[in-house]
Order: sequence, then structure tokens, then C-alpha cells
Amino acid sequence: MHTIHTSEEINHDRRRFFGAAAMTVAAAQLGMFSSAKAESGKPEAERGTHTSFASLKQIDAGLLNVGYAEAGPSNGPAVILLHGWPYDIYSFVDVAPLLAAAGYRVVVPYLRGYGSTTFLSSTTMRNGQQSAVALDILALMDALKIQKAIVAGFDWGARTADVMATLWPDRCRAIVSVSGYLIGNPAVIGKQPLPPKAALAFWYQYYFATDVGRGGYAQYLHDFNKLIWQTASPKWNFDDATFDRSAASFKNPDHIDIVMHDYRWRLGLADGERKYDDLERRLVATPVITVPAITMEGDANGAIHADSATYRNRFSGKYEYRLITGGVGHNLPQEAPQAFAQAVIDVDALCRS
Repeated sequence: MHTIHTSEEINHDRRRFFGAAAMTVAAAQLGMFSSAKAESGKPEAERGTHTSFASLKQIDAGLLNVGYAEAGPSNGPAVILLHGWPYDIYSFVDVAPLLAAAGYRVVVPYLRGYGSTTFLSSTTMRNGQQSAVALDILALMDALKIQKAIVAGFDWGARTADVMATLWPDRCRAIVSVSGYLIGNPAVIGKQPLPPKAALAFWYQYYFATDVGRGGYAQYLHDFNKLIWQTASPKWNFDDATFDRSAASFKNPDHIDIVMHDYRWRLGLADGERKYDDLERRLVATPVITVPAITMEGDANGAIHADSATYRNRFSGKYEYRLITGGVGHNLPQEAPQAFAQAVIDVDALCRS
């Protein structure tokens, strides 16, 4: 295991993590969860340094007109940074300039349902299933003429990186995935009861399964998502300005539809689209990730997450696991930007080793 204490410098000593008894992904989804032990540490010097991106752009890609930030040289090796819920591109506002300074072409898109990303057609289903979101990123790569990229993310973004690495490894040079292997199987997650402690951590997903949950999310959107930030990152003392920058992206007209469908689909309570059935069948088999990968976890992640040993056998290529200490929560790129950027640079190095 690679433990990094967040401070003004990163400890570059590392060793690989090999799980002695790797569990199946289904077991990880059904109760083999743990909360990382929180440790004290200095905040990163780079956290909060930037409050905006130098360049925000729009481009038609697949079903969407995608809003995205871009940094770094246009001919540099491509890195795509993917956010989750309820977050947005500002999770990477301090990561992008670090990678750009290292020579990477950095692309940070708003996912469907966030920010300035919109659907090109009013008749397209507002679908949040994992294969659809991954295809959005593939279409964005095509539109930007990016053949291959390092894909790095957390939450929905980590799930998307995992999906892309399994379905289209020829398009993924490598991945960085916070919380590891997140490919889901609604037939498992939605049918098997969870132990009480794990079920409590999923409260919002069960809430979203109801009409009152949808109405509550719409009515209290700002406060709801701020509560998720606070519980998922209990040691991160973000200010109102930091949250409000991201909260603006939740005003997207499709945001509520996408979020509701995503979490209802995960529980097997909403249908996906038939055109994605073949991709989802392939994902249900929990295929191994063969491209180089670094998985990460914050030591104070308040969101439910699997122990790294439970998913180690889902990565068959060059691999490292890193525990980031110092009270780092779920929004790891924004809370520990130097550590996240370093993981991207190091996974690139794994490709050449």
C-alpha cells in the first residue's frame, strides 16, 4: 500500500499493494465496506489556489453539447478528468494547472446533467446508466480528435474510468480511480439486502427511489448537496464560495432527471435503454482492468467505499494503491490536488516501465 500524507511535499517512497485474499466485486458491493481511519495532517499547499479555469469551451459530441475546461499544450499527452455527484469540474480546478505545467493536455468535462453540458435533442432519454455516461466521454474524445487518454476521476468519474478501461482499453492509456473498481450490477445491488450500517450510508439512494425524494431533492437542491459534501468529507472545511462555485452546475435543466435515473437504475428500479444492453451485459461480468491503474482512497472518506483488498483482483495490469492521509475525504482531487496530479503523472510512468 502506498500511503501519502498530504503536506507541502509528497512522500515519493512507494510499495505495491497485493491483497492476500481479494474478494469478488459482488461481495464488495454487498457489505465488505469500511471507513478509512482518519489521521491528522497538514492541508496541501496547493488546495484552493485556483478559483477558475483559464479556458471554458463547448463542443458537440455524440448526444450532447459538452461544456469543458481545457489546459496545457494541445499536442501534449491527453488526460481526461471526470467528476462525480454532487460535484463538478471545479473538483479539478487545482489539479488541471499542475498537469498542464507538466506538459499534459488536460480536458475536464461537465458530465451529462451538469453545468453547461446539454442534450442536443429534447427527445433523448435523460439516462444516467454507467455505459451511457462512458459513451459520452468516448464521443468527446472523438470530437476533440483524442485517440487515447489517461482517464482519471472519482465517484461517477471513477466508475466511468473503470467502464472505459474495460470496454475500450485501446482508448485508455491508463486510469486513476478513486475508490477502486466501481462498475455496478443492478441485479446484485438492487436485490441483496445490505447490513444496517451499509444501508444507512446509502440513505440518499433509497430516498431518491421515491417521489417525495425526487421532490425533496428538487426543492432543497443546494442544501441537500451541501449536506452530502459535509458528510462525505467530514474533515474538509470548505467555505461557502467553494461550494457555490460547484452548486451553480446543479442548475442544469437535466440535472435532477439524470441524478434520479442514475440512482434508481443502480437499484434496479428504473430501466436503461435497450441500445446499451450489450455493453451492460459485458459489465455485469465484472471484467478485469488490464491497463495500468492507480487506485486511491482518502483516509477520511465519509462515503461508503470498499476496502482495497476486495477489488485488487479486478486489476490485472501494472497497479498501485495509495491511501492519502491528513483528513482527506470523498472529493479527493479537490482536497488533495497535488496527490491526485502526482498519481496521474505516475500512472503515465507505469505505462513506460
